[in-house]
Amino acid sequence: MIDPTQIQQKSKQRYSSFLSSIITEENFFPLEFSVGTLPKDYIALREAVIPLIDGSKHSLGYGYALELKTRKTQKHGLQSLPKRISIETEQDYLKLIKKEKEVLQFKSDVELIRTKVPELNSWLYHNPLTVIEHRDRWSDLLKVCQYFQQNPKPNLYIRELPIQVHTKFVEQNQKILRSLLEAILPVEQLVSVEGEKNHTFEKRFSLKYGEHLIRLRLLDQSLKDKYDFPASDISVPVSEFRQLNLNPHRCFITENLMNFLTLPPLENSFAIFGGGYAVPTLKTATWLSPCPIFYWGDLDVDGFKILSQLRSYFPQTISIMMDMTTFEMFHNFAVLVVGAIAETLPHLTSEEETLYTHLALYHKRLEQERISQVYANQFLQNLM
Repeated sequence: MIDPTQIQQKSKQRYSSFLSSIITEENFFPLEFSVGTLPKDYIALREAVIPLIDGSKHSLGYGYALELKTRKTQKHGLQSLPKRISIETEQDYLKLIKKEKEVLQFKSDVELIRTKVPELNSWLYHNPLTVIEHRDRWSDLLKVCQYFQQNPKPNLYIRELPIQVHTKFVEQNQKILRSLLEAILPVEQLVSVEGEKNHTFEKRFSLKYGEHLIRLRLLDQSLKDKYDFPASDISVPVSEFRQLNLNPHRCFITENLMNFLTLPPLENSFAIFGGGYAVPTLKTATWLSPCPIFYWGDLDVDGFKILSQLRSYFPQTISIMMDMTTFEMFHNFAVLVVGAIAETLPHLTSEEETLYTHLALYHKRLEQERISQVYANQFLQNLM
C-alpha cells in the first residue's frame, strides 16, 4: 500500500506536467494516486493506514485528501480502509512538495516572457523546468532575444553586441540562449554547424569569433612583389585566406613548424604551415583546387591520416619524403609509439598504404624534423 513518502515522491515526478498546465491553462487537479494492494495481515494494515491518515490534509491542513470506506470483516469487525487518495487544489499540491515560492516566481517569469517575446510560447510549454533553472536572469535573456530578432545577422563579436547586459553574459549563457534563439529565429537565418566543435554559437548566429590563423610563406621572393605582400611570412585569418588566390603556384604544406621555416627557396612556390590536424581549415579555400599541392608530414600513423584527409579535399596532393626509401635512410631516428592503430584510409597510394601499414604494425614514428636538411633540400631540388 502507498505511504505518505511515496505520495510526495509521485507528486514531485508530476511537477513538470503541472508547470506545463500553467502555460496551457489546463486543469491539472484533482491529482489521484492508486492506493495499492492492501496488506492482508490486520496488524500490518493498521500500521500502514495510521501514518497515511496522519500525513493527510485532514491531519495537517494541507496535502492529499484521504477517502476511507468502512468494511465489515469477520475477524476484526468494522474497519476504515483507504478508498481514494487525491490532491484537490494547487495550494495543497505546492505546499506538499514545498514549491510555493518557486511556482510564484515561475508564473511571474512566464508572464514576462510572453509579454516581451511572445514567440517563445511554444518553447515555454516544452521547457518549463528550464524557465525555473534560469529564474534569476530572464530579463537579460529576453534582451538578447529581442536584439537578435531585430538584428538576425549581427556580424559582430559578442563583446560588441549593443545589448544592456554585462559583457560576459552572452558567453556564460550560450546553452540557454541557443535554445531560445533557435525557437524564435527563422530557419533560413541560422547557419548549420553540425559536426563543428569550436565557436558553434558564434557561427550559428552569424557572429564574429577568433578565427584560426593560417601561416603562409612565399618561397619565391618574386611572388611577394607580384601580389604586393607586406612580408614573405604572414599569418591570416581563415576567412581572409579564402580570399587569396595564389593559383597556379605550387603549394607545399608541412605538418611541423621547423620544417615550414626551413623550406629552401623554391621557384614559383609558397608554403603553408599545416599544424597537424589544422589541415581541415584549408578545405574552404577553393582557390587551392587547381594548385599543385605537396604534403610533407611525419612518417607515422597520424601523418598518413592527415595526408588522406587532405587528399579528400584536394585529390591532386602529392606526398613528399613520406616513402619507404626516406624511412629506411633515417630509420635509426624512428621512435616507438604507443597505441598506433591502423585504420582504412581511402586516399593513399599503394606505396603509401604499404608504409602506413608497416608503421602501424611496428608502432614506429619518424618525425620529419629527424630528416636532415641536406636530404630535404636535395629532395626538393630534384622534385623541382
